[in-house]
Amino acid sequence: MCYNHSMKLSHLKQITTYLQKFTKISAIHRVSDTIIKIIFDKNDAIYFDMHRSNSTLFKCSSYARSKVYNAPFDVVLAKRFNRANILDVELLNGDKILRFKTTISSAYKEETTFLQIEFTGKYTNIIILDENEIVLEALRHIDLFSSFREVKVGQKLLDVPKAPFVAREYPLEDVEQFLYDVYKKELEDKLSSLKKQKISFLNKKLKKLKKLYNALDDEESLEKEVQIYQHYGNLVLANMHTIKAYEKVLELKDYEGNTVKIELDKSYSSVSQIANSLFTKSKKAKQKAKNLHLEEESLRSKIEHVKLFIHTVKEAKDIAKILLLFPKKVQSKKIKYNEGIETFWIEGYKVQLGKSEKGNIELLKKARARDVWIHMRDRPSAHVIITTDKQNVPEHIIQSAARLCVDFTMFEKDRYLVDYTPRREVTIQNGANVLYNKYKTIEVDTR
Repeated sequence: MCYNHSMKLSHLKQITTYLQKFTKISAIHRVSDTIIKIIFDKNDAIYFDMHRSNSTLFKCSSYARSKVYNAPFDVVLAKRFNRANILDVELLNGDKILRFKTTISSAYKEETTFLQIEFTGKYTNIIILDENEIVLEALRHIDLFSSFREVKVGQKLLDVPKAPFVAREYPLEDVEQFLYDVYKKELEDKLSSLKKQKISFLNKKLKKLKKLYNALDDEESLEKEVQIYQHYGNLVLANMHTIKAYEKVLELKDYEGNTVKIELDKSYSSVSQIANSLFTKSKKAKQKAKNLHLEEESLRSKIEHVKLFIHTVKEAKDIAKILLLFPKKVQSKKIKYNEGIETFWIEGYKVQLGKSEKGNIELLKKARARDVWIHMRDRPSAHVIITTDKQNVPEHIIQSAARLCVDFTMFEKDRYLVDYTPRREVTIQNGANVLYNKYKTIEVDTR
């Protein structure tokens, strides 16, 4: 996490007063490279984010631990502060340095340790000191080349010089609420910048598709081409006796006796080759005209899909949803990318969604009997398949997949009914139209 507001001294003073009510550190550990979780008393968890440029404290209902840390710092942290009693909490020297004085009673002796948390910009740090202020360990070791104040195991720690100015006061109404708000604000900022980045990526995709769509030939001019080249081919056959081989420009009389000028793209060695080349052009234009509506339909559904994708990103309420919509690419030679199907992962379950009628048909054909098929009730919608590998799928996974089915079908916010059933219960009629009897229904509320 990276915060764009640095810790104010005034806030830290008020937080220190708030922390003075606690009597014990029940547990302490790192949850990420720079974030330490401290559980005070029974279960009051506070997170200390020691990010260099923007250090802060926050509270939240839960924070996933990225890994278990076992560096020397973490070992000393656990040994000295797990189940430690708090003797004192103070701000050192009136600066942004929070110090806990703690003790652990072992069978042999009382052991006093200082936990010093320094919110000092470039030198932000957590330092563990013994009762004589000798450094036992630190989150960051700092040598004399970087700072006059060395942070090195076994060395005495120097004090930070007193700040030359008096900090302004910023009173907080409720410290605990402030700590929750820090986290909330950070999540909002992160979500907002993530949305911006993803929407810009999708907009580029949309622009490309629209450009392709606008560049499609129109049917009328293709039909004209079919007629013209057919006509030219027939004229060549009717005027065979006047045409010489290897000519590039032909001037022929049409059936009304008018002169028609035909330019060839290259010279041909016989008159029949000239006629064939013109009939081939006519055929190609005919084929193009025939495929035009297929290509048009394909591009139209791709454009619609990307618009729904952008809408879904805009409506996302949390970072988890964005991460779900943009899974990390699995680099595998075996996996063939299918442009008619969008693949998502929900807690390890593979969820596939048809982006067009073609994608829906393919999805239905590829799905196995026990996979879960999902579709909106009584209306055309994207088909969704959850790959099950024969195990039962938890209800909340089905709920998330049903939400994707609605997200990629409807722009309007409302309550929608979504049916789901094993794939074996679904009979394909024609195209992506299906019949199914045994099914369950859930409601998806997008309002």
